[in-house]
Amino acid sequence: MANMATIGYLLSTLAFLVLAILLATAWRGRMEGALLLSASAVSALWAGLAAYQAGSEYPDSVLLVAVELLRDIAWLIFLLAVLSKGRGKGIAHPFVRVAGVLSMILVLVVVAVLGLVYVGGVAVPVVIGFDLRIFASLGLALVGLVLVEQLFRNTPLSQRWTIKYLCLGLGAMFAFDFYLYSDALLLKTMDQSIWGARGFIDLMVVPLIAVSAARNPQWSLDVHVSRAFVFHSSALLGAGLYLLVMAAGGYYIKLYGGDWGGAIQLIFFFGAGLLLLVLMFSGQMRARLRIFLSKHFFNYRYDYREEWLRLINTLSGADLDASLRPRVISAIAQIVESPAGMLWWRQDDQICRPVAGWNMGEEVDFQPEQNRSLEAFLAAQVWVIDLNEIDREPESYAGLELPAWLEQLPHAWLIVPLHSASELSGFVVLSSPRARMPINWEVRDLLITTGRQAASYLALLQANEALVDARQFEAFNRLSAYVVHDLKNLVAQLSLVVSNAAKHRDNPAFMEDAISTVENAVNKMNRLLAQLRKGRLEHSQKKYVELGRMLSDVAKVHANSRPAPQLHIKDAGINVIADADRLAAVIGHMVQNAQDATADDGIIDIELRREENSAVIEIRDTGSGMDTQFIRERLFRPFETTKGNAGMGIGVYESREFIHSQGGSLDVRSEPGKGSSFFVRLKIEEADPAQRDVSMQTTTVVD
Repeated sequence: MANMATIGYLLSTLAFLVLAILLATAWRGRMEGALLLSASAVSALWAGLAAYQAGSEYPDSVLLVAVELLRDIAWLIFLLAVLSKGRGKGIAHPFVRVAGVLSMILVLVVVAVLGLVYVGGVAVPVVIGFDLRIFASLGLALVGLVLVEQLFRNTPLSQRWTIKYLCLGLGAMFAFDFYLYSDALLLKTMDQSIWGARGFIDLMVVPLIAVSAARNPQWSLDVHVSRAFVFHSSALLGAGLYLLVMAAGGYYIKLYGGDWGGAIQLIFFFGAGLLLLVLMFSGQMRARLRIFLSKHFFNYRYDYREEWLRLINTLSGADLDASLRPRVISAIAQIVESPAGMLWWRQDDQICRPVAGWNMGEEVDFQPEQNRSLEAFLAAQVWVIDLNEIDREPESYAGLELPAWLEQLPHAWLIVPLHSASELSGFVVLSSPRARMPINWEVRDLLITTGRQAASYLALLQANEALVDARQFEAFNRLSAYVVHDLKNLVAQLSLVVSNAAKHRDNPAFMEDAISTVENAVNKMNRLLAQLRKGRLEHSQKKYVELGRMLSDVAKVHANSRPAPQLHIKDAGINVIADADRLAAVIGHMVQNAQDATADDGIIDIELRREENSAVIEIRDTGSGMDTQFIRERLFRPFETTKGNAGMGIGVYESREFIHSQGGSLDVRSEPGKGSSFFVRLKIEEADPAQRDVSMQTTTVVD
């Protein structure tokens, strides 16, 4: 058996020596060639020492162990160099660190192996030295398998033919080493038959390496080493080392556990496996690992190619509907490992309002004036606001006044601006990340660039919604043309009846036909009115309107319906400039809607008050209420109604458009089952007696 092992290692020595000579003669001064030459030379030296030891009946040799570990390190450095080829300093630098760490491991292991003390010329092995040697060899074999697998995975398909034999050869070598030392770890001794076969195994590996060397004379492989590779390799390496440590712990538990050693070992292994699964599926642990690797092993935190492809795939994969908004929040949040966020978008009244949330509630109590400072800062500075940084660096946020609604979001962390066409279109509020993450210039630049791209998609969504509305109005106008045509025919029929009535009023047959004609006309007009609510253009006047008097008139008109509205004027003498008739119609429409949604025993309040320079008309009811989704997606959209065939769904839309045209705003707060509140805000104008009768001509749509 010893002779066979000696022959195997001698043949392996000869093969590696020939490979080293061929590489030396064909070397073109490239780093990869030098490293491959060094690994082959060290392998030849190791195989020669192993052949000598095989002829000496396998005595322990500190020199053989040291050279074997040096051989493993040489092959690992070669694999790392091939992986880092073509990626520049940003990717090569971390691999140099890894090589340094592995070299330190080599030194520590060699020191441990030197625990073989010599007493009287006889080698006395120290148990801990043997264990450390086995663990070190297992660890290096595991690292080798990981690198071989990642080299093959990350090489383009068109170029895998150049490295497949290298991966097969080195993969087989490291796999056999892993098997050899796993067996030694379990049995606490080296199996001589397995160790003896190792020379023949390495002999078969040499031709495979030689084929790959012939296919890569300069070893200039275009291998893409991504952050995903580093992340998964680190995770796999960590899991392997964890399992090795657990195996060692389980072994000593069984060895010293007495009668309960087996049961305790089983419980220990089960708990260790369960803990490993928890760590593998922990989002926080993955986030911490990514941040650690990006921070310590790369010059740039992000792989911009991967980030941009992910963003485009996320946004382009969404339909142009409400689902796009949460996707935008998610795409931006993933950049900084944030678990939640809220999207604010500029509406038709030029005020940013919350329109969507991702793992975060959308309900915040705010006044439009609160966002003026924030929006001005984001528009002027184009800067990502770190809420944790404001107190530390107030000079970076000079002039910024944070809105009060941020206090309702206790985990708010970043505010990312969304710019479209050089204007602020909205912003995203992100919550604190799973793992602590410093925000530097690189993160801010990526967030701002991502925000611009996301804003373009949101602007496209807004344009698409406007186009849908325009098409609906076009259909509405076409239907109006048909109605006008039918009305013209009806008018013609009725005109004919009127013109003939003077001549034939005493003719019973004529009267019967006239009644039938009128009845038919009434039925047709009722059907038309059921399909379309009539609208007409009229010239009206803007003038000073005393809101208290106008609201009193509206309350009287609706007093006969139930529940009757109750008027509360907290501040009297408030005047605005508006179209009085149209404003009264809009308020009346809201009161009518409140009555339709409220039971007869409910409550409807109309309240007038002053807030700074604005007059606020609040209409409260205790009716059925509306949910957030209905308010956001349907309430202010034309042709959306909850009244079935009784309404056309443009009343609230027209009301808001009219109020906006008067320079005001219309807001809604509602909760299902508890009622709704509509807030009409108009600018207060101090009435000048000399101008009370001065009116301004305008054209507006009235009911």
